[in-house]
Amino acid sequence: MKVALFGGGRRMLFASSRLSTSRALHQHQHQHQHQHLISTTAVATREPPFKGSSIGSDPSMISANHRIGATTGASNRFMDTTALSTRHFSANAKPAHGSSMDDEYGKLTDEGKTFCLPHFELENGVIMEEAQLRYQTYGKLNPDTRDNVIVVCHALTGNASLHSWWGDLLGPQKAFDTSKYLIVCCNILGSCYGSTSPQSINPKTNRPYSTDFPDISVQDTVKLQLLLLQNELLIKSVKSVIGGSFGGMQAVEYAVQAGRTGGDFTEDATGNDDNAPPFVKSVIPIACGAAHTGWQIAVSEVQRQAIMADPHWTSGRPELATAGLAVARQIGMVSYRTAHGYDSKFGRKLQHKKWATKDEIEAAPLYGSKVKFQAQSYLQYQGEKFLSRYDPVTYVKMTEQMDSHNIARGRDGDTLADVLATVEIPALVMGIDSDVLYPLEEQEQLADGLPHGTLKIVASANGHDGFLLEQDQVGNNIIEFLNTLEDADDDE
Repeated sequence: MKVALFGGGRRMLFASSRLSTSRALHQHQHQHQHQHLISTTAVATREPPFKGSSIGSDPSMISANHRIGATTGASNRFMDTTALSTRHFSANAKPAHGSSMDDEYGKLTDEGKTFCLPHFELENGVIMEEAQLRYQTYGKLNPDTRDNVIVVCHALTGNASLHSWWGDLLGPQKAFDTSKYLIVCCNILGSCYGSTSPQSINPKTNRPYSTDFPDISVQDTVKLQLLLLQNELLIKSVKSVIGGSFGGMQAVEYAVQAGRTGGDFTEDATGNDDNAPPFVKSVIPIACGAAHTGWQIAVSEVQRQAIMADPHWTSGRPELATAGLAVARQIGMVSYRTAHGYDSKFGRKLQHKKWATKDEIEAAPLYGSKVKFQAQSYLQYQGEKFLSRYDPVTYVKMTEQMDSHNIARGRDGDTLADVLATVEIPALVMGIDSDVLYPLEEQEQLADGLPHGTLKIVASANGHDGFLLEQDQVGNNIIEFLNTLEDADDDE
């Protein structure tokens, strides 16, 4: 496995079109916004046309896993969100059983600021009008160098509120050190947490996009985020891009678009200097590969089919296909964990009503349609809870966007290896040793293919969700990698 962190000027093998978007876009509106700790103004956006996709989560299921602590006296000032205007709904469902698996998310909302591009050309040539991207920032941008920036990318159902799902890694002297860096977290284009999505109003029709929402690729999402960083926040360069699962796919895409000399995005925002250094200086993709595989596409498809089998999907109101969405979420929750995890937590234990008497429990059947296992109860609760914060159309479109992940598409070079070989920047790849959905061999291949890639293995019994739940290991690996980069900078 390659460990070298800095290398020479390997040039991209394929020709790419130069971005014409000016760095000065929106500059006059944002000269004063570079030294804030967290966005404290929520930009007004249109409310969703249906209630079934409302935002929220049950705090009783928040993870209580091992955490990485801050040093004594660390301030929580960056967590002051009292001034934020948010919209969210709490799930009414409660777990029927007395114990459950750790949950990977806290309360999710659509809070933050909004970057809007009047005309955004997608990879497939479609022009999206008023493409909006919700984002949040933590920490301060160095006004002189404008390069102390870390970008964190979220997974499939996450949002721009980094403190809601990787909060224990955020703060002074932590992995996402707000005393040293400006931390930027962007919502994915197409997500229902503040960015343009199937819920949004189509400017051409004055009606919600719904199933007519354009096909978005991971390339599109990353390109729009890069335009935000360069043109709105006026950032000179990014220290590192970090993400797990869908967020990891974005990190890999960042490496391809902005991790080479003279590439699509460099320190020269005008695009006129073919020898300009890469805009992104390193990446940390976690629990993902260089392309979505047939296995992962199959897992996505069975979830989409569950939604499309709901009669509401073809009734003219696909947003009402919530029964199918609940099943899709349950399928996802199985794929995110492991056989060992479900067996050790639930085994074959039955779920009885809380008010059941001892005699009723003893007389209850031990199998059959009248029996409910605790594993069933857990999955049903997770499916019902999910309905309070996501909608069926967005879920279908977001899983299709995940399936678009393929860094070789539309780029010169026959293979993924050809494209990976053009990336010049250091990369720390992390894999979860028990991950069934994105097996460790994919991270091994990714680290091998990146010229300056190295691999760290996270030991976990939590499967794919280990990238969110094993915050001690993930955080320590990030800190070690970033410190190594700083030591290398000091030696130059």
